[in-house]
Amino acid sequence: MSSAPDEDRDDAGNLPIFSNTVDEVLHDEMDIDSSAPSYFPPTIFGTSSHSEPLNATHPLLTLQPHDPNVLLYADDHDSAYDSASLLGDDTDTLASFITDYRYENGRRYHSFRDGAYWGPNDDRQNELVDLAHHMYLITLDGQLHLAPIGDGAKGNVHEILDIGTGTGIWAIDMADEYPCARVTGTDLSPIQPDFVPPNCSFEIDDVTLEWTFPDDRFDFIHIREMFGCIPDWDFFLQQAWRCLKPGGWVEIVEHSVWPVADGDNMPADHFYNTWGRMVEGLGERWGKTFRIWRQSREKVLTAGFTEVVERRFKWPIGGWSSDPKLRELGMWNQLRMMDGVEGFMLRLLTGPGGVSRIRHRTKMCGLVSDNSEQMSIQTAQAFLGRMRDELRNPRNHAFQEGYAFCLEG
Repeated sequence: MSSAPDEDRDDAGNLPIFSNTVDEVLHDEMDIDSSAPSYFPPTIFGTSSHSEPLNATHPLLTLQPHDPNVLLYADDHDSAYDSASLLGDDTDTLASFITDYRYENGRRYHSFRDGAYWGPNDDRQNELVDLAHHMYLITLDGQLHLAPIGDGAKGNVHEILDIGTGTGIWAIDMADEYPCARVTGTDLSPIQPDFVPPNCSFEIDDVTLEWTFPDDRFDFIHIREMFGCIPDWDFFLQQAWRCLKPGGWVEIVEHSVWPVADGDNMPADHFYNTWGRMVEGLGERWGKTFRIWRQSREKVLTAGFTEVVERRFKWPIGGWSSDPKLRELGMWNQLRMMDGVEGFMLRLLTGPGGVSRIRHRTKMCGLVSDNSEQMSIQTAQAFLGRMRDELRNPRNHAFQEGYAFCLEG
């Protein structure tokens, strides 16, 4: 083998660690095709089997002119590796894309599948997600689920899927409850904590698309508060049926967005009725129903589930109930709604398609005129303020209805 030319040596006579030249003999020994390209096209790996793959033409990624073999970030940042290389740093690239959140009217929203979900993912909203988890625990008497999936300590449950995991609080609790099972949570936003049980993981995913999980994968699939999120519930439930093991369980827990009252305690012109018509109307305009709590039984039977067990529940709004459990739930629910109406409705009211649907619905409140072309943030906040006034009113003895469905595969 020939030695390196003298011009490749430094002043001390040492050979360089790396050389841009390839010795001809070595070239022949390696049987390198001289007509082959000088480098392999870069491949970017995502964090989820469902994620849309990035490629070298993605706007976040550029091939720098000074070295066409090195793939760089479009924006410089510190790294444990060479800041001019993505070797060992490809997941960070995708993370920077997913966490490039959208900000609207002072609230933060997801960027992956931008616009697919109406709710914010900022700290204010995430606290309410965790509060809702606490309310469900009270509702289910301290249980994380109703489905009879077995004793977690015995290891007879192996794979659990949490759809729309949010902050991941349910998935984390399930991973602790079922240490022998692998719990996977999916969501559009990477807002879950870093420190989780070793048998718990999260994926960024849009579950309204076709699932890439294999058939008969999961022992238990948990679906909670996906109202206003799914454009085609029939297709969505067919995916759940396909990915569920024979004898496995799916649990769907949803509640109404329209406050109601028993008997004649709420007149037809009450603002709660205006609110309910507004939300459900916007859902239809949005193409993602908020009525799924009433439609679930019919849809799960259509999907192929035959063993359906349902449990009805009520969430009062305020502490007016004489029942201790309902009184506690009502106080939490009032707080949740007071703090949450903005995050719940702001994007729906001010986003595309919102005003044309709600114009005639809100004229009675004097908020939107006939010639209005869009709902401003000020008008939307006035509408939300009216809702908060009703939530504070102790004379309103309203509640939200809900159902929990357990489906055996």
